[in-house]
Amino acid sequence: MSNKKYAFFALVFSICVLLAGCEKESPNSRWSMLKKVDPEPVVIYTEPEASQKELVQGIKDETNTIPSIYDVAVIKGKKDTLVAYKVKQMARFKMKSIEKELTEMLESKYPEEKFTVSSDFKIFLETMRLRDKIQEPDFSKEKADKRLKEIIELNNELT
Repeated sequence: MSNKKYAFFALVFSICVLLAGCEKESPNSRWSMLKKVDPEPVVIYTEPEASQKELVQGIKDETNTIPSIYDVAVIKGKKDTLVAYKVKQMARFKMKSIEKELTEMLESKYPEEKFTVSSDFKIFLETMRLRDKIQEPDFSKEKADKRLKEIIELNNELT
């Protein structure tokens, strides 16, 4: 093999190694747009822990009852609850009616909660990233709640 071919292969190999090393996202957030990841619901502030976990699990289960929805991520903050979901491909033309139906269903079942409901892929991805960050021991509850509010603001800007 000539020196030019060897140099070319070494360069391509080096670039591949560098690009693979730059990946910092967790497996869940990396693949969340391509397949169903079915994340566990997250509660940022857990005073009465069991009841809060039951609440967010109930929200997730209630959301999964809609046949057009196939993946749901729920994060409950101090005041807000974010429900990000993915819609099956054939139901994408009914996204507004699905969102309206889901919002009405959640607000009637859980009237004391303040919901932000979104089917936007970017919001789902940001929710997955926040969920992964919350799992880190040095990520504080205050930072998590602040990031949750930023994601909700982003959703409000997109709509």
